[in-house]
Amino acid sequence: MANLKDFCTKSTLLGLGLGQLLSLLITSTGFSSSELAKKGINAPTSQSFLNYVLLALVYGGIMLKRRQALKAKWYYYVLLGLVDVEANFLVVKAYQYTSITSVMLLDCWTIPCVLFLTWFFLKTKYRFKNLVGVIICVAGLVLVVFSDVHSADRSSGSNPIKGDLLVIAGATLYGVTNVSEEFFVKSADRVELMAFLGMFGAIISACQISILERNELKSIHWSAGATFPFVGFSLAMFLFYSGVPVLLKISGSTMLNLSLLTSDMWAVLIRIFAYHEKVDWMYYVAFVAVAIGLVVYSGGDKVEENNGEVADEEAPNQEEDKVGSSKS
Repeated sequence: MANLKDFCTKSTLLGLGLGQLLSLLITSTGFSSSELAKKGINAPTSQSFLNYVLLALVYGGIMLKRRQALKAKWYYYVLLGLVDVEANFLVVKAYQYTSITSVMLLDCWTIPCVLFLTWFFLKTKYRFKNLVGVIICVAGLVLVVFSDVHSADRSSGSNPIKGDLLVIAGATLYGVTNVSEEFFVKSADRVELMAFLGMFGAIISACQISILERNELKSIHWSAGATFPFVGFSLAMFLFYSGVPVLLKISGSTMLNLSLLTSDMWAVLIRIFAYHEKVDWMYYVAFVAVAIGLVVYSGGDKVEENNGEVADEEAPNQEEDKVGSSKS
C-alpha cells in the first residue's frame, strides 16, 4: 500500500501527465516534418529557427519586464544554443541516410548519456527501481523495432553507417542539452534559460541557414500546404520547449527522455485511427511496456546529492544553536 502511495503522489502524476503531453507534441512535429518531406521541403534548421525566435520574443519580453540580474553567465547559454541547434540538425539529417527504424533504436542512446551525465556532473543517485524502469522502457522500444522488421517496413537507406553515426552524435548532444537545461532550471531561472536559448539558438540557426539552406528556401513554393505544416511545427516545438524545463524541475532529464519514447507509440495510434493503417501486434505490447517502465521509474524516487550538501550546511547552524542554548 505504501508503494501505491509513492506512485500516486502529486509530483509523480504531474510528471507522467506532462511527459505524455510533451511526447504528443514531439509526435505532431514528426507528422509536420513528414508532410514537408512529402512536398520536397528539406530545411530542418529553418523549421527550428521560428521556434527559437518565438522563445526569444516571449521569454525575452518577460525578462525585460522583470529587470532582474542574470543568474548564469551568458556565454554558457551560447554553448547550450550551439549544442541544441546541432543536435536537432544531426538527427533530422540522419533520415536522409538510414532507416527510420535505425533512428528510433539509436536515438535511445540519449538515455544512457543522460544517466551518466546526471550521475557524474549533477551527482544524482539512482535507485534500483529507476534502473529497472529504464530497462523496461528501452525493451518496449526495441519491440517496436522488431515489429518494423517483422512487418518488412525497414529499408536500408542510402548510407546506413553514416546515418547511424549522425543519430548517435545527435543523441549524445541531446543528452548534453537535457542535462544542461536541468542544471540551469534548478540553479538559475527557467525564463532566463528559455530567453537566452531562443536568442542564441536563433542567431546560430540564421548563420547555418545562410550557409546550408539558403538555396533550399529560395526553391520552396510557399502554398498553404507548405506553410501550415511549417508553422505548425514551430508552434508545437515552442510549446515543447516551454514545457521541458517544467518537467526537468519536477522529474529530471532521465524521466523526460523516457517519456519521449512513447512518441513512436502515439504515432502508431494516429496511423490507426486517423489514417486507418494496420500495425503489428507488437506495437501494443511495446506501448504497455513503456507505460509500465515509466510508472516504475517514477515510483523509484531519486536521491539527489545536493540534498546532502544542504544538510551539511545546516548541520553547523544546528550545532551552534545547541551550544547557545546550553550556555544560556
